[in-house]
Amino acid sequence: MVEITEVPSPFCGIGTDDLTVQVDGVSLQVTKNGCAVNTPAFEQPIGDTAPKIAGQAVSLAEAAKKAAEILSNSQQPVIGGCATDVAGMRALLALADKTGAVVDNMNFNAVRRNILAMQDSGWMTTTLAEIKNRCDLLVVVGTDLERFAPRFYARYLWNDEAMFLENTSQRTVVYLGKAPSGDASTAPDGRKATVLACDDQDLPDVLAVLSALVKGNKVTVDSVGGIEFSALQQLAEQLQAAKYSVVTWAAGMLDFDQAELSVQTICSIVKQINDQGARCSGFPLGGKEGDQTANQVCGWISGYPARVSFARGYPEYDPFLFDSHTMLAENQADALVWVQAFNSKAVPPETDVPSIVIGRSGMTFNKQPEVFIPVGTPGIDHAGHAYRLDNVVAIRLKKLRDAGLISAAEALDAIEQSLKVQHAD
Repeated sequence: MVEITEVPSPFCGIGTDDLTVQVDGVSLQVTKNGCAVNTPAFEQPIGDTAPKIAGQAVSLAEAAKKAAEILSNSQQPVIGGCATDVAGMRALLALADKTGAVVDNMNFNAVRRNILAMQDSGWMTTTLAEIKNRCDLLVVVGTDLERFAPRFYARYLWNDEAMFLENTSQRTVVYLGKAPSGDASTAPDGRKATVLACDDQDLPDVLAVLSALVKGNKVTVDSVGGIEFSALQQLAEQLQAAKYSVVTWAAGMLDFDQAELSVQTICSIVKQINDQGARCSGFPLGGKEGDQTANQVCGWISGYPARVSFARGYPEYDPFLFDSHTMLAENQADALVWVQAFNSKAVPPETDVPSIVIGRSGMTFNKQPEVFIPVGTPGIDHAGHAYRLDNVVAIRLKKLRDAGLISAAEALDAIEQSLKVQHAD
Protein backbone atom coordinates (compact mmCIF):
# COMPACT_ATOMS: atom_id res chain seq x y z
CA MET A 1 0.00 0.00 0.00
CA VAL A 2 1.36 3.39 -1.08
CA GLU A 3 0.13 6.93 -0.38
CA ILE A 4 0.75 9.50 -3.09
CA THR A 5 0.41 13.21 -2.34
CA GLU A 6 -0.03 16.28 -4.56
CA VAL A 7 -2.02 14.29 -7.10
CA PRO A 8 -3.50 16.39 -9.93
CA SER A 9 -7.00 15.63 -11.18
CA PRO A 10 -8.15 15.49 -14.82
CA PHE A 11 -11.81 15.26 -13.76
CA CYS A 12 -12.91 18.54 -12.12
CA GLY A 13 -11.71 21.04 -14.71
CA ILE A 14 -10.22 23.49 -12.19
CA GLY A 15 -6.78 21.96 -11.94
CA THR A 16 -7.05 20.49 -8.45
CA ASP A 17 -3.53 19.27 -7.69
CA ASP A 18 -3.48 18.62 -3.94
CA LEU A 19 -5.22 15.26 -3.64
CA THR A 20 -3.81 12.47 -1.52
CA VAL A 21 -4.51 9.02 -2.96
CA GLN A 22 -3.89 5.69 -1.31
CA VAL A 23 -2.92 2.96 -3.79
CA ASP A 24 -3.48 -0.67 -2.80
CA GLY A 25 -2.61 -2.81 -5.80
CA VAL A 26 -5.00 -1.50 -8.45
CA SER A 27 -7.51 -0.05 -5.95
CA LEU A 28 -7.47 3.68 -5.22
CA GLN A 29 -8.86 5.67 -2.32
CA VAL A 30 -8.83 9.46 -2.09
CA THR A 31 -7.88 10.16 1.53
CA LYS A 32 -7.48 13.95 1.45
CA ASN A 33 -9.01 16.87 -0.45
CA GLY A 34 -11.47 14.77 -2.39
CA CYS A 35 -14.85 16.04 -3.58
CA ALA A 36 -18.09 14.81 -5.11
CA VAL A 37 -16.52 14.99 -8.59
CA ASN A 38 -12.98 13.73 -8.02
CA THR A 39 -13.40 11.01 -5.40
CA PRO A 40 -15.74 8.67 -7.34
CA ALA A 41 -13.78 9.25 -10.54
CA PHE A 42 -10.51 8.14 -8.93
CA GLU A 43 -12.03 5.28 -6.93
CA GLN A 44 -13.94 3.62 -9.78
CA PRO A 45 -12.97 -0.07 -9.89
CA ILE A 46 -11.30 -1.65 -12.90
CA GLY A 47 -13.36 -3.85 -15.19
CA ASP A 48 -12.13 -5.77 -18.23
CA THR A 49 -8.55 -5.28 -19.31
CA ALA A 50 -8.57 -7.37 -22.49
CA PRO A 51 -9.88 -6.09 -25.85
CA LYS A 52 -13.02 -7.71 -27.23
CA ILE A 53 -14.55 -8.37 -30.62
CA ALA A 54 -18.33 -8.81 -30.40
CA GLY A 55 -17.95 -9.47 -26.66
CA GLN A 56 -15.21 -12.11 -26.99
CA ALA A 57 -11.74 -11.48 -25.56
CA VAL A 58 -8.97 -11.08 -28.15
CA SER A 59 -5.47 -9.63 -28.38
CA LEU A 60 -4.85 -5.94 -29.05
CA ALA A 61 -3.49 -6.81 -32.49
CA GLU A 62 -6.69 -8.68 -33.38
CA ALA A 63 -8.89 -5.86 -32.08
CA ALA A 64 -6.89 -3.25 -33.97
CA LYS A 65 -7.08 -5.32 -37.16
CA LYS A 66 -10.86 -5.67 -36.87
CA ALA A 67 -11.23 -1.94 -36.21
CA ALA A 68 -9.07 -1.17 -39.22
CA GLU A 69 -11.26 -3.41 -41.39
CA ILE A 70 -14.38 -1.55 -40.26
CA LEU A 71 -12.81 1.81 -41.02
CA SER A 72 -11.42 0.65 -44.38
CA ASN A 73 -14.93 -0.35 -45.46
CA SER A 74 -16.48 2.89 -44.22
CA GLN A 75 -17.41 5.73 -46.54
CA GLN A 76 -17.99 8.22 -43.71
CA PRO A 77 -16.80 7.33 -40.21
CA VAL A 78 -17.35 9.60 -37.20
CA ILE A 79 -15.15 9.79 -34.13
CA GLY A 80 -17.10 10.87 -31.05
CA GLY A 81 -16.43 11.31 -27.37
CA CYS A 82 -12.94 12.80 -27.73
CA ALA A 83 -12.52 12.41 -23.96
CA THR A 84 -8.80 11.82 -23.60
CA ASP A 85 -5.53 13.61 -22.89
CA VAL A 86 -3.25 15.56 -25.23
CA ALA A 87 -1.48 12.48 -26.58
CA GLY A 88 -4.77 10.67 -27.07
CA MET A 89 -6.29 13.59 -28.95
CA ARG A 90 -3.26 13.86 -31.22
CA ALA A 91 -3.58 10.16 -32.06
CA LEU A 92 -7.35 10.56 -32.58
CA LEU A 93 -6.82 13.35 -35.11
CA ALA A 94 -4.15 11.36 -36.91
CA LEU A 95 -6.63 8.51 -37.31
CA ALA A 96 -9.33 10.94 -38.47
CA ASP A 97 -6.99 12.37 -41.08
CA LYS A 98 -6.13 8.84 -42.25
CA THR A 99 -9.79 7.77 -42.58
CA GLY A 100 -11.52 11.02 -43.57
CA ALA A 101 -13.58 10.95 -40.40
CA VAL A 102 -15.70 13.60 -38.74
CA VAL A 103 -14.41 14.48 -35.25
CA ASP A 104 -17.01 15.58 -32.69
CA ASN A 105 -16.36 16.23 -29.02
CA MET A 106 -19.19 14.89 -26.84
CA ASN A 107 -19.67 18.25 -25.06
CA PHE A 108 -19.55 20.39 -28.18
CA ASN A 109 -23.24 21.36 -28.25
CA ALA A 110 -22.67 23.14 -24.94
CA VAL A 111 -19.27 24.53 -25.92
CA ARG A 112 -20.80 25.83 -29.16
CA ARG A 113 -22.75 28.43 -27.17
CA ASN A 114 -19.45 29.97 -26.09
CA ILE A 115 -17.73 29.60 -29.44
CA LEU A 116 -20.54 31.26 -31.39
CA ALA A 117 -20.50 34.27 -29.04
CA MET A 118 -16.72 34.52 -29.10
CA GLN A 119 -16.54 34.27 -32.89
CA ASP A 120 -19.29 36.83 -33.40
CA SER A 121 -18.19 39.60 -31.06
CA GLY A 122 -15.13 38.45 -29.09
CA TRP A 123 -14.77 38.28 -25.33
CA MET A 124 -12.51 39.24 -22.45
CA THR A 125 -11.75 36.34 -20.12
CA THR A 126 -9.47 35.69 -17.17
CA THR A 127 -7.63 32.80 -15.51
CA LEU A 128 -7.87 30.91 -12.24
CA ALA A 129 -4.70 32.62 -10.99
CA GLU A 130 -6.17 36.07 -11.63
CA ILE A 131 -9.38 35.13 -9.80
CA LYS A 132 -7.37 33.81 -6.86
CA ASN A 133 -5.24 36.94 -6.59
CA ARG A 134 -7.48 39.81 -7.76
CA CYS A 135 -11.22 39.10 -7.82
CA ASP A 136 -13.28 41.10 -5.32
CA LEU A 137 -16.73 40.48 -6.87
CA LEU A 138 -17.82 37.17 -8.40
CA VAL A 139 -21.10 37.03 -10.32
CA VAL A 140 -22.29 33.49 -11.12
CA VAL A 141 -24.79 33.40 -13.98
CA GLY A 142 -27.25 30.53 -14.47
CA THR A 143 -24.91 28.00 -12.89
CA ASP A 144 -24.63 26.02 -9.69
CA LEU A 145 -20.89 26.59 -9.39
CA GLU A 146 -20.54 24.43 -6.30
CA ARG A 147 -22.05 21.42 -8.06
CA PHE A 148 -19.90 22.03 -11.13
CA ALA A 149 -16.62 22.29 -9.19
CA PRO A 150 -17.08 21.58 -5.46
CA ARG A 151 -13.67 22.92 -4.44
CA PHE A 152 -13.66 26.09 -6.55
CA TYR A 153 -14.43 28.38 -3.62
CA ALA A 154 -11.94 26.81 -1.23
CA ARG A 155 -9.09 26.96 -3.72
CA TYR A 156 -9.73 30.14 -5.66
CA LEU A 157 -11.97 32.50 -3.66
CA TRP A 158 -11.56 31.84 0.07
CA ASN A 159 -7.83 31.14 -0.21
CA ASP A 160 -5.80 32.37 2.77
CA GLU A 161 -3.55 34.72 0.80
CA ALA A 162 -3.84 36.74 -2.39
CA MET A 163 -1.28 38.96 -4.10
CA PHE A 164 -3.55 42.00 -4.49
CA LEU A 165 -6.13 41.60 -1.71
CA GLU A 166 -5.53 42.10 2.00
CA ASN A 167 -8.49 39.98 3.10
CA THR A 168 -10.03 37.42 0.75
CA SER A 169 -12.97 36.84 3.11
CA GLN A 170 -14.27 40.29 2.11
CA ARG A 171 -14.98 39.12 -1.42
CA THR A 172 -18.59 39.37 -2.60
CA VAL A 173 -20.49 36.60 -4.40
CA VAL A 174 -23.73 37.13 -6.32
CA TYR A 175 -25.77 34.37 -7.97
CA LEU A 176 -27.93 35.42 -10.90
CA GLY A 177 -30.40 32.71 -11.94
CA LYS A 178 -29.74 29.40 -10.14
CA ALA A 179 -29.21 29.40 -6.39
CA PRO A 180 -26.19 27.59 -4.90
CA SER A 181 -26.79 24.00 -3.80
CA GLY A 182 -24.61 24.21 -0.70
CA ASP A 183 -22.67 26.56 1.55
CA ALA A 184 -19.31 26.70 -0.25
CA SER A 185 -20.06 30.24 -1.46
CA THR A 186 -20.48 31.48 2.12
CA ALA A 187 -17.53 33.69 3.07
CA PRO A 188 -15.24 32.72 5.97
CA ASP A 189 -16.73 35.63 7.93
CA GLY A 190 -20.21 34.12 7.58
CA ARG A 191 -21.61 36.33 4.81
CA LYS A 192 -23.92 34.45 2.48
CA ALA A 193 -23.91 34.91 -1.27
CA THR A 194 -26.57 37.24 -2.63
CA VAL A 195 -29.05 35.23 -4.70
CA LEU A 196 -31.13 36.85 -7.44
CA ALA A 197 -33.08 33.78 -8.49
CA CYS A 198 -35.01 33.33 -11.72
CA ASP A 199 -36.05 30.52 -14.05
CA ASP A 200 -33.75 29.62 -16.91
CA GLN A 201 -36.22 30.87 -19.51
CA ASP A 202 -36.21 34.32 -17.85
CA LEU A 203 -32.42 34.63 -17.76
CA PRO A 204 -32.10 36.26 -21.24
CA ASP A 205 -34.49 39.06 -20.20
CA VAL A 206 -32.75 39.51 -16.85
CA LEU A 207 -29.36 39.78 -18.55
CA ALA A 208 -30.75 42.22 -21.11
CA VAL A 209 -31.98 44.52 -18.33
CA LEU A 210 -28.67 44.24 -16.46
CA SER A 211 -26.82 45.11 -19.67
CA ALA A 212 -29.03 48.17 -20.19
CA LEU A 213 -28.40 49.32 -16.62
CA VAL A 214 -24.64 48.93 -16.99
CA LYS A 215 -24.78 51.03 -20.16
CA GLY A 216 -26.83 53.68 -18.40
CA ASN A 217 -29.92 53.19 -20.56
CA LYS A 218 -33.37 53.98 -19.19
CA VAL A 219 -35.33 50.91 -18.06
CA THR A 220 -39.03 51.15 -17.21
CA VAL A 221 -39.83 47.91 -15.42
CA ASP A 222 -40.50 47.14 -11.78
CA SER A 223 -39.17 43.60 -11.99
CA VAL A 224 -38.01 41.02 -14.54
CA GLY A 225 -38.14 37.26 -14.10
CA GLY A 226 -39.22 37.79 -10.51
CA ILE A 227 -36.14 39.89 -9.68
CA GLU A 228 -36.79 43.41 -8.42
CA PHE A 229 -35.46 46.20 -10.61
CA SER A 230 -33.68 47.71 -7.60
CA ALA A 231 -31.71 44.48 -7.06
CA LEU A 232 -30.45 44.51 -10.65
CA GLN A 233 -29.64 48.21 -10.33
CA GLN A 234 -27.56 47.41 -7.25
CA LEU A 235 -25.73 44.62 -9.10
CA ALA A 236 -24.91 46.96 -11.97
CA GLU A 237 -23.49 49.46 -9.48
CA GLN A 238 -21.47 46.71 -7.77
CA LEU A 239 -19.93 45.72 -11.11
CA GLN A 240 -19.05 49.32 -11.86
CA ALA A 241 -17.53 49.89 -8.42
CA ALA A 242 -15.52 46.67 -8.12
CA LYS A 243 -11.75 46.73 -8.60
CA TYR A 244 -11.71 43.36 -10.38
CA SER A 245 -15.07 41.71 -10.98
CA VAL A 246 -15.51 38.34 -12.66
CA VAL A 247 -18.66 37.05 -14.34
CA THR A 248 -18.74 33.27 -14.69
CA TRP A 249 -21.09 30.80 -16.35
CA ALA A 250 -21.18 27.18 -17.54
CA ALA A 251 -22.51 26.93 -21.08
CA GLY A 252 -23.70 23.38 -20.42
CA MET A 253 -26.08 24.68 -17.73
CA LEU A 254 -27.59 27.39 -19.93
CA ASP A 255 -30.07 24.90 -21.29
CA PHE A 256 -32.54 27.05 -23.22
CA ASP A 257 -33.05 28.15 -26.83
CA GLN A 258 -30.55 30.63 -28.25
CA ALA A 259 -28.41 30.43 -25.12
CA GLU A 260 -25.45 31.73 -27.12
CA LEU A 261 -27.19 35.11 -27.23
CA SER A 262 -27.17 35.20 -23.44
CA VAL A 263 -23.45 34.36 -23.48
CA GLN A 264 -23.01 37.26 -25.90
CA THR A 265 -24.93 39.55 -23.52
CA ILE A 266 -22.64 38.51 -20.64
CA CYS A 267 -19.61 39.30 -22.80
CA SER A 268 -21.14 42.66 -23.72
CA ILE A 269 -21.60 43.52 -20.02
CA VAL A 270 -17.96 42.64 -19.34
CA LYS A 271 -16.71 44.83 -22.18
CA GLN A 272 -18.95 47.72 -21.13
CA ILE A 273 -17.59 47.67 -17.57
CA ASN A 274 -14.05 47.85 -18.94
CA ASP A 275 -15.01 50.69 -21.27
CA GLN A 276 -16.13 52.62 -18.18
CA GLY A 277 -12.69 52.31 -16.59
CA ALA A 278 -13.24 49.43 -14.16
CA ARG A 279 -11.76 45.95 -14.57
CA CYS A 280 -14.06 43.05 -15.33
CA SER A 281 -13.50 39.67 -16.95
CA GLY A 282 -15.59 36.75 -18.08
CA PHE A 283 -14.86 33.21 -16.98
CA PRO A 284 -16.49 30.36 -18.97
CA LEU A 285 -16.54 27.05 -17.09
CA GLY A 286 -15.66 23.76 -18.77
CA GLY A 287 -12.72 21.39 -18.90
CA LYS A 288 -14.49 18.21 -17.83
CA GLU A 289 -13.88 14.92 -19.62
CA GLY A 290 -11.25 16.46 -21.84
CA ASP A 291 -13.40 18.97 -23.71
CA GLN A 292 -10.88 21.81 -23.35
CA THR A 293 -8.06 19.44 -24.27
CA ALA A 294 -9.95 18.26 -27.35
CA ASN A 295 -10.56 21.79 -28.60
CA GLN A 296 -7.02 22.93 -27.83
CA VAL A 297 -5.31 20.06 -29.64
CA CYS A 298 -7.76 20.17 -32.54
CA GLY A 299 -7.04 23.90 -32.78
CA TRP A 300 -3.28 23.35 -33.04
CA ILE A 301 -3.60 20.69 -35.70
CA SER A 302 -6.58 21.78 -37.80
CA GLY A 303 -7.11 25.43 -36.90
CA TYR A 304 -10.64 24.65 -35.70
CA PRO A 305 -12.44 23.44 -32.54
CA ALA A 306 -13.28 19.75 -32.16
CA ARG A 307 -16.21 19.52 -34.52
CA VAL A 308 -14.36 19.16 -37.76
CA SER A 309 -14.45 16.89 -40.82
CA PHE A 310 -11.46 15.43 -42.67
CA ALA A 311 -13.67 13.87 -45.37
CA ARG A 312 -12.43 16.21 -48.12
CA GLY A 313 -8.79 15.52 -47.34
CA TYR A 314 -8.41 18.73 -45.34
CA PRO A 315 -10.02 20.03 -42.13
CA GLU A 316 -13.46 21.57 -42.57
CA TYR A 317 -15.34 23.13 -39.64
CA ASP A 318 -19.09 23.41 -39.18
CA PRO A 319 -20.55 23.65 -35.65
CA PHE A 320 -23.97 22.34 -36.78
CA LEU A 321 -23.41 20.11 -39.81
CA PHE A 322 -20.86 17.80 -38.19
CA ASP A 323 -22.95 16.83 -35.15
CA SER A 324 -22.17 13.12 -34.76
CA HIS A 325 -25.50 12.30 -33.09
CA THR A 326 -27.42 13.87 -35.96
CA MET A 327 -25.22 12.18 -38.54
CA LEU A 328 -25.83 8.78 -36.96
CA ALA A 329 -29.57 9.37 -36.56
CA GLU A 330 -29.93 10.48 -40.19
CA ASN A 331 -27.74 7.71 -41.66
CA GLN A 332 -25.04 10.13 -42.74
CA ALA A 333 -22.32 8.02 -41.09
CA ASP A 334 -21.57 4.32 -41.49
CA ALA A 335 -19.05 3.70 -38.68
CA LEU A 336 -18.52 5.07 -35.19
CA VAL A 337 -15.34 5.32 -33.14
CA TRP A 338 -16.05 6.36 -29.54
CA VAL A 339 -13.14 7.54 -27.38
CA GLN A 340 -13.86 8.02 -23.66
CA ALA A 341 -10.96 7.46 -21.26
CA PHE A 342 -12.38 9.34 -18.25
CA ASN A 343 -15.94 8.20 -17.59
CA SER A 344 -17.04 4.59 -17.94
CA LYS A 345 -20.70 5.66 -17.76
CA ALA A 346 -20.39 7.88 -20.83
CA VAL A 347 -21.14 5.11 -23.33
CA PRO A 348 -21.55 5.75 -27.06
CA PRO A 349 -24.98 6.45 -28.54
CA GLU A 350 -26.78 3.30 -29.56
CA THR A 351 -26.61 2.89 -33.32
CA ASP A 352 -26.91 0.24 -36.00
CA VAL A 353 -23.60 1.16 -37.63
CA PRO A 354 -20.44 -0.78 -36.70
CA SER A 355 -18.95 0.66 -33.52
CA ILE A 356 -15.41 0.77 -32.18
CA VAL A 357 -15.18 1.80 -28.53
CA ILE A 358 -11.95 2.88 -26.90
CA GLY A 359 -13.22 3.37 -23.39
CA ARG A 360 -12.28 3.44 -19.75
CA SER A 361 -12.03 -0.01 -18.24
CA GLY A 362 -15.35 -0.86 -16.58
CA MET A 363 -17.54 0.41 -19.40
CA THR A 364 -20.60 -1.78 -20.07
CA PHE A 365 -23.04 -1.75 -22.97
CA ASN A 366 -26.65 -2.67 -23.72
CA LYS A 367 -25.44 -3.68 -27.16
CA GLN A 368 -21.89 -4.99 -27.52
CA PRO A 369 -19.80 -2.94 -29.96
CA GLU A 370 -18.00 -4.71 -32.77
CA VAL A 371 -14.70 -3.76 -31.10
CA PHE A 372 -14.06 -2.69 -27.51
CA ILE A 373 -10.57 -1.77 -26.36
CA PRO A 374 -10.50 -0.96 -22.61
CA VAL A 375 -7.93 1.71 -21.83
CA GLY A 376 -6.41 3.32 -18.80
CA THR A 377 -7.32 6.75 -17.50
CA PRO A 378 -4.87 9.66 -17.81
CA GLY A 379 -3.73 10.66 -14.34
CA ILE A 380 -4.37 7.20 -12.94
CA ASP A 381 -3.01 4.50 -15.26
CA HIS A 382 -0.50 6.57 -17.19
CA ALA A 383 1.06 10.01 -17.15
CA GLY A 384 -0.15 12.67 -19.52
CA HIS A 385 -1.33 16.24 -19.97
CA ALA A 386 -4.83 17.74 -19.89
CA TYR A 387 -5.96 21.36 -20.11
CA ARG A 388 -7.83 22.90 -17.22
CA LEU A 389 -10.86 25.09 -17.88
CA ASP A 390 -9.04 28.42 -18.36
CA ASN A 391 -6.97 26.97 -21.25
CA VAL A 392 -3.67 28.46 -20.04
CA VAL A 393 -2.30 25.49 -18.11
CA ALA A 394 -1.78 21.93 -19.28
CA ILE A 395 -1.90 19.88 -16.09
CA ARG A 396 0.87 17.29 -15.78
CA LEU A 397 -0.93 14.09 -14.80
CA LYS A 398 0.72 11.34 -12.76
CA LYS A 399 0.69 7.58 -13.13
CA LEU A 400 -0.61 6.10 -9.87
CA ARG A 401 -0.81 2.37 -10.56
CA ASP A 402 0.08 -0.35 -13.06
CA ALA A 403 -3.06 -2.21 -14.05
CA GLY A 404 -1.83 -3.43 -17.42
CA LEU A 405 -4.06 -1.00 -19.33
CA ILE A 406 -2.79 0.77 -22.42
CA SER A 407 -3.54 4.43 -23.10
CA ALA A 408 -6.09 5.72 -25.60
CA ALA A 409 -3.19 7.05 -27.67
CA GLU A 410 -1.67 3.55 -27.87
CA ALA A 411 -5.00 2.00 -28.85
CA LEU A 412 -5.64 4.60 -31.57
CA ASP A 413 -2.08 4.29 -32.84
CA ALA A 414 -2.46 0.49 -33.06
CA ILE A 415 -5.55 0.94 -35.25
CA GLU A 416 -3.77 3.46 -37.48
CA GLN A 417 -0.77 1.15 -37.87
CA SER A 418 -3.09 -1.75 -38.77
CA LEU A 419 -4.71 0.48 -41.41
CA LYS A 420 -1.31 1.18 -42.92
CA VAL A 421 -0.57 -2.57 -43.12
CA GLN A 422 -3.91 -3.27 -44.78
CA HIS A 423 -3.44 -0.45 -47.30
CA ALA A 424 0.07 -1.70 -48.06
CA ASP A 425 -1.32 -5.18 -48.77
